[in-house]
Amino acid sequence: MSHTWSRIWMHYTWSPKDRAPILSKTLLPLLLEHFKSKYPKGGEIYVDTVNGIADHIHLLVGLKPAISPSKAANLLKGVSSHWINSNDFLVQKFAWQEGFGVASVSHSKVKDIREYIFNQEEHHRTMTYEEEIQRFLNAFEIEILEKDDEE
Repeated sequence: MSHTWSRIWMHYTWSPKDRAPILSKTLLPLLLEHFKSKYPKGGEIYVDTVNGIADHIHLLVGLKPAISPSKAANLLKGVSSHWINSNDFLVQKFAWQEGFGVASVSHSKVKDIREYIFNQEEHHRTMTYEEEIQRFLNAFEIEILEKDDEE
């Protein structure tokens, strides 16, 4: 076969620096539209679905094989934080947290992940972001080492 074909789905989540709840009801829709317009279908990075609340966002992203999950996260975060700062949406300088969460998504589960992302406000009426992350870590059997434990 002379062509490369792929279907790579990733579910990302990350927060503003210090998990500050600064993604306002005014800024959040603008940010979501920015992601969708900047990374349309057919590109190396395709933002299919994005939503969030004041202290974090979730994205369902399609990737081409040449783009690593880490490179995609860094590009998405870097371009969006530059866009927020360039447009003076906030009084203070905006930055995302250093890390991010990412998990691969089976194509058969894409519809479920889209629904989960669209319903962020509903989920967070009964669950904190920390509880949500812990649930993901448990579901994917991921163990996080605290900085003190890495030394």
